[in-house]
Amino acid sequence: MTPPGTSGDRMPGHPPPPRRTAVLASNTIGARLLRRKPVSTLIAESEGRDALPAGAPEEGGRSGIHLRRSIGLWQLSSIGIGATIGTGIFFVLNTAVPSAGPAVILSFVIAAVTAGLTALCYAEMASAIPVSGSSYSYAYATLGEGVAFGVGICLLMEYGVSASAIAVSWAEYLNKFLDLAFGVRIPEQLSGAPDATHWFNLPALLLVLMVCVLLVRGVSESVKVNAAMVATKIVILLLFIGIALTGFQSGNLTPFMPLGIGGVQVAASSIFFSFIGLDAVSTAGEEVKNPRRTLPLAIIISLVVVTLLYILVALAGVGAQSWQKFDGQEAGLAQILQNITGQSWPAMLFAIGAVLSIFSVTLVVIYGQTRILYSMGRDGMLPKRFAELSPRTGTPVWNTIVVGLGVGALAAFIPLRVLADITSLGTLIAFSVVSVGVIVLRRTQPDLPRGFRVPGYPVVPLLSIGFCIYLITGLHADTFRAGAIALVVAVVVYFGYSMKHSRLGQTERQTVPADGSDRTAD
Repeated sequence: MTPPGTSGDRMPGHPPPPRRTAVLASNTIGARLLRRKPVSTLIAESEGRDALPAGAPEEGGRSGIHLRRSIGLWQLSSIGIGATIGTGIFFVLNTAVPSAGPAVILSFVIAAVTAGLTALCYAEMASAIPVSGSSYSYAYATLGEGVAFGVGICLLMEYGVSASAIAVSWAEYLNKFLDLAFGVRIPEQLSGAPDATHWFNLPALLLVLMVCVLLVRGVSESVKVNAAMVATKIVILLLFIGIALTGFQSGNLTPFMPLGIGGVQVAASSIFFSFIGLDAVSTAGEEVKNPRRTLPLAIIISLVVVTLLYILVALAGVGAQSWQKFDGQEAGLAQILQNITGQSWPAMLFAIGAVLSIFSVTLVVIYGQTRILYSMGRDGMLPKRFAELSPRTGTPVWNTIVVGLGVGALAAFIPLRVLADITSLGTLIAFSVVSVGVIVLRRTQPDLPRGFRVPGYPVVPLLSIGFCIYLITGLHADTFRAGAIALVVAVVVYFGYSMKHSRLGQTERQTVPADGSDRTAD
């Protein structure tokens, strides 16, 4: 006689009972780390729909309120250009030139080639998965939850620390403008990270607070302000190039590589964080009109404009001033203009332009961090409060306030050089993951609609990964220690909170396939 509960006891037409082995398999740590979020679910959530099976828990971002598509091609391109240019060029020469000498020009070329290869990968991923969260969301769809969470932590570190570094340089140019225009300076104790003469960086803290107020008001207003400031930024950089070239001396380029090829690599690694704007474009995936077309176009436009400006500014700068003078120079580009012309007005004009420009890039970078937190909160990787949106403005207000407090604290108390290197590590890891994701998605979902395809596949993604690894090896040892601390934090948070609260994991536990198959793959 057949024991009760077996197939011989079933009524005709009734489905077989769920297999306990499927439940057990989905509960292993390895299975949890590797579970992937379907692309269809990511896209459905971005549109305010719920593609998860019935019974999934109601979390943040699923109350009918979702991010609004209000960003066009020029506005999105200005996000990429603004975030990339302002992130580094106004102060990065002061940290990179002492490492490479005049060969810093080659460092910019290496960084630009790496960013260019990765930008093509970003363009394909953004057109295939047009959602918020950037490389975190791409990793969740291709490499699994564990990798995605690690990338998310890297992105939060990357954006938060980058915004802090930018805010620190804003204080330098603000002081330069006040000095030239009015003959006053912010007290020394309130204009730098804590040391023997400084208490904290008050201007950097105020900048972060102003940006957060604007972001809380709404994205549409924020991107309009950013677009206007990007135009200002391009004009003042062209002004710098034009004036600096009049003071160009070929003797300043010799010896061209005084610190060897190793110095070129170190400089390229440290300045790579200034290409963060390419990632910032993809964080706006859920707020872009016609994203499959607009996202890849904006990424490529941003890369071309930024690369040309970076190389020209670097060439003009090191040609106009001996490379030994860059070390420790405050508001360096403005100072070069003052030295060449012997007058204060070009430097004052450049300084006020830098103040406005750095405001815009801080705006974009903090915006990007809030959208990553939003995506992770919606997925249950972090508390759902991060995914709550204001019914009036459609923005994550509480999320933005938390980001502002964290970024403001870093900007007020941590030195610039430390901030820059930590950001480069996060950026390079995120870029590598996107390139790997392109290869995985081509193999697992070759028919997925894509508005753009990487040319020269798979060579381009592999080259991108190789260049990123090369630049990672050039970072300082202190950077890896900071990265190790971030990794420990990620492991503790994931196993202590995220694994239990993952929406994807909760759905799996409530809807186990009868045939034991894995529905986490799209």
